[in-house]
Amino acid sequence: MNAKRPLVAILTGAGISTDSGIPDYRGPNGVWTRDPDAEKLVTYEFYMSDPEIRRRSWRMRMDAPTLQARPNEAHAAIVRLERSGLPVRVITQNVDGLHQMAGLPERKVLELHGTARSVVCTRCHDRTPLAEALERIRAGEDDPACGKCGGILKTATVMFGQRLDPVVLGNAMAIAKGCDLFIAVGTSLQVQPAAALAGIAAEHGARLVIVNAEPTPYDALADEVVREPIGTALPALLEGVLQEAGTN
Repeated sequence: MNAKRPLVAILTGAGISTDSGIPDYRGPNGVWTRDPDAEKLVTYEFYMSDPEIRRRSWRMRMDAPTLQARPNEAHAAIVRLERSGLPVRVITQNVDGLHQMAGLPERKVLELHGTARSVVCTRCHDRTPLAEALERIRAGEDDPACGKCGGILKTATVMFGQRLDPVVLGNAMAIAKGCDLFIAVGTSLQVQPAAALAGIAAEHGARLVIVNAEPTPYDALADEVVREPIGTALPALLEGVLQEAGTN
């Protein structure tokens, strides 16, 4: 009789995408470290009440590297693990869509903070591709309104001051409670409730591994803490997981 295959949950933060050219937020050279005022551009209250914040936010989207970014070796390593047949679920704080672009099935990726690749109307909730909004900005609009109802448009991301989707969060918590191995990679584990998933996994008996350049509040709970660069450390770590699973 075959042994039960371990469920691997991987929580990813901005650090996994830095090798793809997308800067992180809270690291030594992070976006908000260098420009604390930039946080206003992704804060719901400021965004909704201040047209100038919206204009600055759209200009930021125009120059952001997200749409040009491509998956890196860390993303590819997760795909290899999933294609091995091991049950894998990715819970991501990122909005870049690189896990799906790398080849992970949509149903196996939970985007806690939404996606920057779509735009949503804050009034009628109509969704359109980000590329369409950016085309309107290139054509001269600086604060494009919803084409259906005239409402304020924003990227389909969860801004500061907005609640996470309760269904997505509930599914993430269920995965954290039920997994055998929980790997937190490239996340400062400072933003709640996402950060709490690491503690929930450990409390429910999962092996906790943290791969991050800087210390996190959950390091003391971890079975293993890795400080090496993610682009090499994560593939090596996941190769080890594959080898362990193959000997069960």
